[in-house]
Amino acid sequence: MSRAFLVVMDSVGIGGAPDADQFFNGDTPDTGANTLLHIAEACASGAAEDGRTGPLTLPNLDALGLGRAVTLASGERAPGLVATPIGRWAAATEVSRGKDTPSGHWELAGLPVPWNWTYLPNTIPAFPADITTRICDLAGTDGILGNCHSNGVKVIDTFGGEHLRTGKPICYTSADSVLQIAAHEEAFGLDRLLKLCEDLAPMCHERKIGRVIARPFIGQDGNFERTTNRHDYAIAPPAPVLTNWVQDAGQRVIGIGKIGDIFSMSGIDEVHKGADAHLIQHLAHQIDTAPEGALIFANFVEFDSKYGHRRDVSGYARALEWFDAELGKLLPRLRDTDLLLITADHGNDPTWIGTDHTRERVPVLIAGAGTGEIGHVGFVDVAATIAEHLGVTAKGSGRSFL
Repeated sequence: MSRAFLVVMDSVGIGGAPDADQFFNGDTPDTGANTLLHIAEACASGAAEDGRTGPLTLPNLDALGLGRAVTLASGERAPGLVATPIGRWAAATEVSRGKDTPSGHWELAGLPVPWNWTYLPNTIPAFPADITTRICDLAGTDGILGNCHSNGVKVIDTFGGEHLRTGKPICYTSADSVLQIAAHEEAFGLDRLLKLCEDLAPMCHERKIGRVIARPFIGQDGNFERTTNRHDYAIAPPAPVLTNWVQDAGQRVIGIGKIGDIFSMSGIDEVHKGADAHLIQHLAHQIDTAPEGALIFANFVEFDSKYGHRRDVSGYARALEWFDAELGKLLPRLRDTDLLLITADHGNDPTWIGTDHTRERVPVLIAGAGTGEIGHVGFVDVAATIAEHLGVTAKGSGRSFL
C-alpha cells in the first residue's frame, strides 16, 4: 500500500486563468496577474533585495517542473526557472466561482463549490445590522469596531488601541466570503474570541458566508502582532471529498496547517498546526512515520497571509526560497511507493494592485510518478489522482493523470 502527500503552497499561482477578466482587485481585473512570474522578474531585476539577493533560486521546485508549469499556464518564461524537470508537472485550472481558500481546497479535494458565496459589500458599515447585533450579544458589548473591508494588519493597527480601552471586538471582511474578528488574546481572552466566532458561524453559514475567522493578537498600542492561534470556522463541504473517500476506505487522513479548519474536520483524523517553520517539521515527521495508505494533506499559508496580501515581493521570494530548501531535505526521505503532489489554491500576486487574491492557474508538481509534462488539468483531477494512488474510489468528476 502507498502513501500520498498533498501539499498546498497557499496562493502560489502561475497566471493564465482563462476567466481572470471576471475577477477584480478594486476596479482592476486580474487579467495578467502571475504570482510566480512577477516575483521571479522582480528578483531578476534587483527589485526584491530585502533580506535576500539576486535571481529567484528554487532548484528543487524547478526540478519537479515549476518553471515549465509557469510557461504551460501563461506562455511566459520565469527568469531563473529553467531546469530540465525530473518530476511530472501540469497546470491546473479552477472552475469554482471564487478565488479563495475554501473554493480552491474543496475543488482540489474533488468538489467544485456548488453555490455562489455571499460577499459583504465594500461599504461602512459592511455587515447587515442583524449580524452586528448578534456579534454584540455574543460578545456582551454595546458595539463593534471596524465593520469595514480591511487587511488584518491595518485594521488591528487602526483599532487595536480602542479595542483595549473599550473591549469591543474588531470586525472586518475582505473580497473573500469571510467575516473576521480580531481581539487581544489576553485583554479579551482567546477562549472568549474562539467561542464568539464558533457561535456566530451558523448564522453566517446559513447566508453562504464561507468562513468566520478568529484573529487573535497580542502587544500594546503601536506594537501589535497577530499570533498563530487563528481559527477558521468554515462551512463543511456539502458532499464527500478526498478526505472522506480515504477515511471511508479505512485509511488515515492527517492534516497539517489549516486543513482541519478548511474542511471542518470532515474526513480528518488528526491535525497539526503552527507557523510554517513548525509545519515543515510536522511534514517531515509524517514522511518518516505515517502509516501505509495514509493521506497527509498540508497547507503552508504564510506565502499568502504574510507576503501576498501585504504586497511584499521580497518577503514572498524569501518564503519561496526557504520552502524550496526545506523541500530539498524532504525529497530523499520519501519511500519508493510514496507520491508527493505540490500545488496551490489560487494566486496572490504581490506586484498587483490592491491586497486581495488574484485569479490564476496553479502548478501541479509531482515526485514519485515518473517524469514529463501532463498538460492542462482541472483542480478536481488532483483528488482523482491522489485517490488512484491510494487505491480508494474517487467519487468526484475528476480524472487521474497517473
